[in-house]
Amino acid sequence: MPLSFAELQQQLQPAWGQENGAKGADVDLLVVPSLSMDPAQMAMITGAHHYEERQLFSLIRLRDPGVRAIYVTSKLLPELVVDAVLELLPGVPTSHARRRLHLFDTDDASPRSLTEKLLERPALLARIKDLLRPGRSLMTCFVVSEQEKRLSELLQIPLLGTDPALGYWGSKAGSRELFAACGVPHPAGSGLVYNLDDLAEATATLWEDHPDLGRCVVKLNEGFSGEGNAPFELAPLQLEGRSGRERRQLIRQSLEQLPMPAPSWRLLLGDRGALVEAWLEGGDGLSSPSVQGTIYPGGAVDVLSTHEQILGGPSGQTYLGCQFPCADPYRLELMRHGQAVGEALAQRGCLERYAVDFIARRFGDRWDLQAIEVNLRQGGTTHPYMALRAITTGELDPATGLFMAPTGQPLHYQASDNLADPALRGLLPADLIDIVAEADLHYDPARLRGSVFHLLGCLSEFGKLGMTCVGGSAAEAQAVYRATESQLIGRAQLIASAP
Repeated sequence: MPLSFAELQQQLQPAWGQENGAKGADVDLLVVPSLSMDPAQMAMITGAHHYEERQLFSLIRLRDPGVRAIYVTSKLLPELVVDAVLELLPGVPTSHARRRLHLFDTDDASPRSLTEKLLERPALLARIKDLLRPGRSLMTCFVVSEQEKRLSELLQIPLLGTDPALGYWGSKAGSRELFAACGVPHPAGSGLVYNLDDLAEATATLWEDHPDLGRCVVKLNEGFSGEGNAPFELAPLQLEGRSGRERRQLIRQSLEQLPMPAPSWRLLLGDRGALVEAWLEGGDGLSSPSVQGTIYPGGAVDVLSTHEQILGGPSGQTYLGCQFPCADPYRLELMRHGQAVGEALAQRGCLERYAVDFIARRFGDRWDLQAIEVNLRQGGTTHPYMALRAITTGELDPATGLFMAPTGQPLHYQASDNLADPALRGLLPADLIDIVAEADLHYDPARLRGSVFHLLGCLSEFGKLGMTCVGGSAAEAQAVYRATESQLIGRAQLIASAP
């Protein structure tokens, strides 16, 4: 009789959660980098199915000679894209890693999740299943939904990720509940509401409790990359001196025009709920750091990294890229909060990647950290750190939060999924490699500096790619990023203008 999902999860072993350092593991790793999210949200991402390439850095596990990997995508990955990652892995010949890697694709570039496509192809699943050894296999995914859970049961292998039944702890309301339970500071805010009248009531109550508040933020309970958040201006409404009823009417009318990035947000409000939070401002400086950790089978928790998030978009809250590590003054405090949240998540049964986003405000010599939300999945800061781990044999120093190369040199990076320019359209991955090699900007393990690329499948069609730019300091990493961006776009413009 087939095992249930809960029974399959009991097969997971603590060492299977380690990307590096679990030497001697004899395991088959199935990577399903499916973005199983709301179709309306996915429609806002240019070249969404190419984002399946970002998890190629999980092939770091092939540094262990006992690991076999099976990597599935919507469309066949070009050999150059795969080899560009394998050639960066230190300590293992590319040919040896390549023999232990099996690539499959659904031959389907439609705008649906990869997992949905897999579930429609029983013959393909049978071929994948034939390669997986019972009791010695696991699956890893970008995000875990009911689709991935179903796939786990069909293949009869456990899934290294949080059961979607626990998804509440990654929602806006669940995040606030976790922060309160852990004693992690977070902004004043409301509980969940499901219509505009109640949202107006919650907003008015928040202002009445904090009458100096000039702005708040409305958050759909489930969203990503800031697309479910919208700032709401309170100061122009001149609420002071008005009756409670007048305040609510003014707020209700204004909410009708809320510039929420997520389309059909009112339908999402009624279906999934939303809340309102105080907008954090003031002080002498403002940043958006995050902390990332992992929960191993068995419940142990490790803080993996900290980042400064680079945000933009219409509301200024859309994730564009990141810098590693976060600023020194609050790095250790951020890591302590990340550890506390991770342990609370582990107690609730969560697994593998999680991240916590914060707002940091400077008041003179003091920084104030406020937690904003928990993400129970891989995200924009996951694959750049995977890349750093993949191309070095260094480790994070828990005493400083710095990533130390074996030479004792700290490493920094700046990364983005959104290097885009019309001039880049039409460039092939091989053209990109030629440009970067000629400019001496490709990652050099001897100098511990240079650029590593992902999303190469987006390059020719959309003029977009991702990169992680490494250096021995924050300034050097930023300089590598600027130089790479300048060389790529400049050379592409020259190529396009050539007769």
